[in-house]
Amino acid sequence: MVRMSAEERRESVIRAAMSEFARGGYHGTSTEAIAKRVGVSQPYLFRLFPGKKAIFLAAAERCMEDWRRTFAESSMGLEGEEALHAMANAYTRVIAEHPERLLMQMQMYVAAAAAEEAGDHELGEAARAGWMRLWDTVHLPLGADVNETTTFMAYGMLVNCLVAMGFPPEHRVWEGLYPSVRVDGRLEARPEK
Repeated sequence: MVRMSAEERRESVIRAAMSEFARGGYHGTSTEAIAKRVGVSQPYLFRLFPGKKAIFLAAAERCMEDWRRTFAESSMGLEGEEALHAMANAYTRVIAEHPERLLMQMQMYVAAAAAEEAGDHELGEAARAGWMRLWDTVHLPLGADVNETTTFMAYGMLVNCLVAMGFPPEHRVWEGLYPSVRVDGRLEARPEK
């Protein structure tokens, strides 16, 4: 059996933390649950990360980087409407295939708001920095148009909220979304015409 390096274990912890925090949120997820999912002891977990907040920050940053990469790769070489639909397709595909990424993103926003209210600004700063990286990633392919970027990001947040609230795919709330999003039994990307 090959032993994992500390960096590989750290990656395992981040992936496990994303899944656990996605389901339980910051306050509802124990470091014990994360350690158990990875198959390490809590003391080992705390050798990799100084505490629960550091684990959450690493998971949140990874989540936002994964979304940024999704948008960048899907829009590579495209502009305007083509880029918009490619990014929307990629986003809905990831939500359908990896719902924990969406839920982790939503948990990050909730945790940031709660921390800000309590006077802790670190989570909020990380959430805002991640959002701005997303914004910048989609802004250029959308023609560096502030209105197009705002609309795209707003649609994304609407999709996030509708999925998180559990609206069934056939519900009428989905009808007004981009043409590249189709709901027929599950949220999925519509083939380009």
